Amino acid sequence: MTNDELMELAIQEAISAKNAGEVPIGAVIEIDGQIVASRHNERETTNDPTSHAEILAIRDAAKFGKNWRLETATLVVTLEPCPMCAGAIWASRIKKVIWGAPNIEAGSLGSLYNLGVDPRLNHQIEIVGEVKSLECSELLSNFFSVNR
Repeated sequence: MTNDELMELAIQEAISAKNAGEVPIGAVIEIDGQIVASRHNERETTNDPTSHAEILAIRDAAKFGKNWRLETATLVVTLEPCPMCAGAIWASRIKKVIWGAPNIEAGSLGSLYNLGVDPRLNHQIEIVGEVKSLECSELLSNFFSVNR
C-alpha cells in the first residue's frame, strides 16, 4: 500500500474517534503488507491518559505478532506523535513512522523534538511527515472548533 492509502486507513480510525467523542486521531500498523492493528484515541472513554492511538495500536500489533519487537512495522498516525508515543515507538523498535498533521505543541518526530533520529538512542526510525496533512489537520481543527 502507498503512504496515502495507509494514511486513509488512519483517517478512517480518526473519524471513528470523533464519532465516539474522542479527539480524532487514528493509527494503523502495517507489517509485510498486512494491517495488524487499527486504533484511535480512547482517553475520554477509558479515562486513561496513555490511551493514545499509537500506544493502543502498538499493544495490538505486539499481541498479534507475539513479539514486542516490531522491527519490520510501519506505524501510520494522523497526528505527529507526542514524547510518550515516540518513546513507545522507539521501545518497540518500529522501523518506520508516517504521520499526517504536525504537532506544534508536542511533536516528537520532527516538529518540536526528533526522537526518531537522535543518535544518542540505540534505534533510529525512518520518518515520513505531513502525509495528507491538510485532511488530518482539518479533522482536528473542526473537532476543536465544535467541542472545545
